[in-house]
Amino acid sequence: MLPDLTQYMWIAWLVLAILFVIVELLTLEFTFLMLAAGTLIGGLGVNLLGGVWWLQILAAAAISALLLFTIRPLLLRALHRSSALQPTNVDAIYGLGGRLIAPFTGDVASVRLDNGELWSVTASDDSANIAVGDRVIVTAVRGAMVEIAPANTTVAPRPHTDRSTD
Repeated sequence: MLPDLTQYMWIAWLVLAILFVIVELLTLEFTFLMLAAGTLIGGLGVNLLGGVWWLQILAAAAISALLLFTIRPLLLRALHRSSALQPTNVDAIYGLGGRLIAPFTGDVASVRLDNGELWSVTASDDSANIAVGDRVIVTAVRGAMVEIAPANTTVAPRPHTDRSTD
């Protein structure tokens, strides 16, 4: 009976590789892809060359481990290299240019940013000498208002706060 089961071992290797690929499509972290490749190269490869069952399992495990510790880190590094942080929402407003469109009335004025949005401006130390029509840069966002500085000043880079769960 055992020779009959080992005769169809190639089907088990194919099914296992397909299951690993399906799980990889759900997880997207290259772990199960390496296991699928090890299964196909090691397990199925040794099976097609006529190797015994324990050698097939050993080859599949060894090739999977080799791929996990060599190829997977390279793939992950290449994947994360292209995923630069793109600021969105309020984070994208910091450092954005604009033009003052209404004079300060009390402590509040209006500015039209380069992205087309109209924001209220709160008075700050740098905003005292800005006239209507002057170019400005957003230096801070305070709730529904922004703080501005003249466009000829440099804005310090905002400290990076990574909110991802990776």
